[in-house]
Amino acid sequence: MSTVRTPAIDGLELDSVREIHAVLQQRLNSLIDLALTLKHVHWNVIGPNFIAIHEMLDEHVVEVRSMSDALAERLRVLGGEPIGTPQHLVSQRTWSDYPLGRAESDLHLHALDSVYSGIILDHREAIAAAEPDPVTEDLLISQTATLEFFQWLVRSHVAKMVP
Repeated sequence: MSTVRTPAIDGLELDSVREIHAVLQQRLNSLIDLALTLKHVHWNVIGPNFIAIHEMLDEHVVEVRSMSDALAERLRVLGGEPIGTPQHLVSQRTWSDYPLGRAESDLHLHALDSVYSGIILDHREAIAAAEPDPVTEDLLISQTATLEFFQWLVRSHVAKMVP
């Protein structure tokens, strides 16, 4: 009979690793949801800026999917088991569903701005929680910078010139 152990990471306490597992899983949930939401908007945006937004969002989706993969792989490195099933995602959601279907670009971009704000705030909290593990902390910091850049792009589409 063999004993299953969580792989040790030099310099990290097991309790810290378990807490980081939970943080990474929640961030993974949110990024999977974000990628799906971005594709939903990509398919349903209409209006004069349609093609620019349609194409911009595809780039966001590719990068967000890469982020979720990086989080899942970090979770595995730390001995965790990433869960990416739809049932798990839905059961763990702490946020409301995206409110729009087919709609004008300005409406979608304002809604996406709110989505990005929530994800960025939660990523910032995760950075603080990951402090015992500088590698995880660095990963989350890098992802937050990219998410903030994407939010800036979204906001730039709806910004008004102030005289």
